[in-house]
Amino acid sequence: MSDLIHAKLSEDIIGAAMQVLNTLKPGLDEKLYENALVLELTKRGHRIAQQKSFPVHYEGQLIGTLIPDLIIDDLVIADPKVVTAFTDTHVAKMTGYLAITHLELALLLNFKFARLGWKRIVRTHAQNS
Repeated sequence: MSDLIHAKLSEDIIGAAMQVLNTLKPGLDEKLYENALVLELTKRGHRIAQQKSFPVHYEGQLIGTLIPDLIIDDLVIADPKVVTAFTDTHVAKMTGYLAITHLELALLLNFKFARLGWKRIVRTHAQNS
């Protein structure tokens, strides 16, 4: 995993998510896992921005704001989910978040089942603007 972007941080985030799931168990709302993940990551020494707003512009005009669930250490977006499976829509949303925030990595974290699911989404050079 050492050749992956933000490999150590990704491992820490996934490990914290596993701890949260093992403690709370499946079946709760996403927001509860999100809040517990903030506590767990903070306890592990990470800086967390929860629900941070990013302005979104189109042709120089402000059209709204983007609010990712969590940004860890100003490097990785984490999006806790409780879904049967990640869809193309989940991936597309994270791709858009990466483009707007100019971050390079997002993690989808699925708390639906007893075993944590996760997916890495990396911003490609084509998305750089």
